[in-house]
Amino acid sequence: MAARGTRARTRKQLYKPSGRDVPAKTRLFLFVRAGGRCEFDGCNRYLLEHHLTKTDGIFAQMAHIWAFSDQGPRASRAATGDKHAHSNLMLLCPECHKLVDDDPQRYTALVLREHKRAHEDRVFLVTDTKPDRHTVVFVLRAKVGGQAVSVSRAEMESAVAPRYIGRDFVECDLTTLPDHAEKHYWCAARQAIEEKTRDLYERRFEGSPAQHVSVFALASIPLLVFLGTQLSNKVPTSLYQRHRDSEDWKWKEDGEPVQYKTETLRRGTHQGKVALLLSLSGRISESNLPLTIDQRYTVVEIGLDGMEATPRFLELEESLHAFRDEFLRVVRRIVAQHEELRQIDLFPAVPAPVAVAVGRDILPKRDPTLLVYDYDKRVGGFVPTLEVNEAAQK
Repeated sequence: MAARGTRARTRKQLYKPSGRDVPAKTRLFLFVRAGGRCEFDGCNRYLLEHHLTKTDGIFAQMAHIWAFSDQGPRASRAATGDKHAHSNLMLLCPECHKLVDDDPQRYTALVLREHKRAHEDRVFLVTDTKPDRHTVVFVLRAKVGGQAVSVSRAEMESAVAPRYIGRDFVECDLTTLPDHAEKHYWCAARQAIEEKTRDLYERRFEGSPAQHVSVFALASIPLLVFLGTQLSNKVPTSLYQRHRDSEDWKWKEDGEPVQYKTETLRRGTHQGKVALLLSLSGRISESNLPLTIDQRYTVVEIGLDGMEATPRFLELEESLHAFRDEFLRVVRRIVAQHEELRQIDLFPAVPAPVAVAVGRDILPKRDPTLLVYDYDKRVGGFVPTLEVNEAAQK
């Protein structure tokens, strides 16, 4: 019996809390301020459920920025104060904890403090939002130039702030569809977009229909225009642009909005024939137009005022709003000047949110049908692809 008692006391000593135990109050502060997520920059893993089985649990580790002991990573005799203070602790997943401790020269205390500050500031910003700040995300993904680009949840959260997104969002994934050359591609893509946008407006999110929508879309221009026609004008909607320089989706805050100019390049002989060129991401020359756009057509161009066409012109959300104003003004003027007009042949060289805005702003009962052309490198020119706003013909 004495031996059993000795073994029991030994086990109790082995499991006795050590001096490295973090006080309960500090643990609470750390978990709350981290939002239950890994604070390593770019990870953001949710640590209160198993990432695969979704079983509830605590899968987090509390890492010291300045090491707890003199032999630990990032040890410093000069570091003063409570090593268990919230300011010296980070919530990390096991993988990130091992990463930073295995390479303390790269992940210094200064680097980790910045990771912690940026993460906890973001959590505070998101949780400080009111219920009416909720937005439902709609993602459209398709292969562009043979490549499919994805958008991460962290990128979406950063872009929509100070709005916040819930757990559920709607994704229309067209990356598994056959190549554009297949004749059924456009029909299948169009049907998929119709189904997913219907789901967007019929489904309930956090107990109610979508009150605000945020759109992240990368696809061929005709599909983006068609997506715009399926977005409700009754629900406030924000469109986002993937920026090539920063490789993120957050609208820039500095700079001057772009100005646009509209020119009539030639006047046609037929009152019902108009081609509209959107020369924004690239210059569309009349010589690049199909032979079907002959002398009967009036050709109108919307371009950038005071600058050359470039894929990087759209950095501010205000520039998108300015384009929408110009586009509608031009369409209304075209309609007023061409009484026989039933269709506009549209040649777009534009960023994704501009294409979506074109489809969203066109009115079925007021504006003409848009025949959207797509530039096909295989044929070296524009080909007619999709008709949108067909209701205008009825």
